[in-house]
Amino acid sequence: MATHTSNNAQKRLAVLIDADNAPAAIVEGLFEEIAKYGVASVKRIYGDWTGPHLGGWKKVLLDHSIQPIQQFAYTKGKNATDSSLIIDAMDLLYTRRFDGFCLVSSDSDFTRLASRLREEGLTVYGFGEEKTPKPFVAACDKFIYIELLREDVVAPTNGEPSTASAAAPDVAKPAVAEPSKKPKAPVGFIAKIMDDIADEDGWAHLGALGANITKLRPEFDPRTHGYKKLSDLIKGYPQAFELQARDTSGGTAVMYARHKQPSK
Repeated sequence: MATHTSNNAQKRLAVLIDADNAPAAIVEGLFEEIAKYGVASVKRIYGDWTGPHLGGWKKVLLDHSIQPIQQFAYTKGKNATDSSLIIDAMDLLYTRRFDGFCLVSSDSDFTRLASRLREEGLTVYGFGEEKTPKPFVAACDKFIYIELLREDVVAPTNGEPSTASAAAPDVAKPAVAEPSKKPKAPVGFIAKIMDDIADEDGWAHLGALGANITKLRPEFDPRTHGYKKLSDLIKGYPQAFELQARDTSGGTAVMYARHKQPSK
């Protein structure tokens, strides 16, 4: 009989990558991000490895213990890779050994797969470009835009992608202007969620706030707006929110946030 990990243990995750719809430049940031949610017990990547277009991935497979799955393009214009990934996902699902799946692709063809995995009670983390169709984003429990991962591992140049460790110092200079391009945070949306879950004094537990935001907008990420964490984002809008740290009996600090109501 299959059992899942307890709440105190790290989740066992199956990472399935669509090589045709994910750049190799994200590999470092990808697995650093996945490590926040659990252990990548299975790491597979799908594509036609006989062609030259996946050369970037070939260079990093061994370093990250990613198993390449060969899938020939049987018919021009048809993506056999998607079918292979979906079949493997269902096989892994029925082993009952996993707590969640990481689907790395910007392809809307995986929308139904994400929904099906969630129907079985598993957590689905999606990773794709900002152009990813909304239905796939909404089908995941959480969706991380890979542009955020690329910022940490590759400089925004028009040349071949390279990891930060290999990049020359002057290559990263264009990233200095990046913060000015960040979109404004959805203050009104955050305030509404905060008010909905707040106590009688208007304070909301920051962890609960983040969880409720993600339920409604799986793609929400403070990094999209130039902040490392949700607490940093809250601090960044002092005209709208205030933050409070409360000490618990165990000596640890718990963060609470409150929406500043406009003065009449």
